Amino acid sequence: MENLYNEFIKKIDKTKVYLNEPMCKHTTLKIGGVADIFIKVENIEELIFVINKCIERNVPITVIGNGSNILVKDGGIRGVVIKLQLNNIDFIEDNLVNVQAGVLLSKMSNIAYEKGLSGLEFACGIPGSIGGAVKMNAGAHGKEIKDILICTTYLDKNLELHTINNKENEFDYRCSRFSYNKEDIIISATLKLKSDVKEKIKLEMDSNMKSRKEKQPINFPSAGSTFKRGKNYITAQLIDQCGLKGYNIGDAYVSEKHAGFIVNKGNATAKDLLELVEYVKKKVYEKFNIQIQLEIEVMGED
Repeated sequence: MENLYNEFIKKIDKTKVYLNEPMCKHTTLKIGGVADIFIKVENIEELIFVINKCIERNVPITVIGNGSNILVKDGGIRGVVIKLQLNNIDFIEDNLVNVQAGVLLSKMSNIAYEKGLSGLEFACGIPGSIGGAVKMNAGAHGKEIKDILICTTYLDKNLELHTINNKENEFDYRCSRFSYNKEDIIISATLKLKSDVKEKIKLEMDSNMKSRKEKQPINFPSAGSTFKRGKNYITAQLIDQCGLKGYNIGDAYVSEKHAGFIVNKGNATAKDLLELVEYVKKKVYEKFNIQIQLEIEVMGED
């Protein structure tokens, strides 16, 4: 891996390339073993260069955004982890904005507010990036990214760029075509916003943030909601009815504030968290005969 590292730093600023980088530094759960090589990529040219080098050497690639919806196992990730930091924002006519995948949702929500544009108020408290939001059709307060997305541009496994419309993203609850087509890398999304009174936008954003602080355990590291909602049930309510709030394995806890969140109260390992996930799933199945599903993505080695 050192030879590959040396090739990377010839082309990319060495302050953006790391050997044996702890992934706990790059996930909101603050959990995860080391990545063999970790690279922050800031443009498409760098991205293609890194991918080509990995293909030449048959080295596996993992692409992440802000690390807000992932759990990295304790053994870390072999090969190269690419953190997308594509951060361009381009306002187009008629309230259209093209946003690159590395831009944080919270940042974009605030920029839209400053320009008197409505549509991203729901996203002001979501800690993910635009790329992650498109991949999982992120949502809150009854709204989702699919409601404002016009098209998505992505890089395929042959390193060719494609742009697809809203329908072609195949959005569903907390997933899209990119949830299954893992080799496709989201580069940017074009969003349709609408002009509105800034005070009204700010009021909704403040209300959403207040609700988030009151209902979610934002004082502890987490990956957001750990489990998906069901079609005819709210998973957090089922977990609560099993009496599991506050139940822990090591420093991994079912949140006392919101049973749908598993939080890291200190030095939780991925092993702790995954054992707790299985215990919660088992108890819910025993009581309700329902198989609840993970919302977070698990990656890496034991």
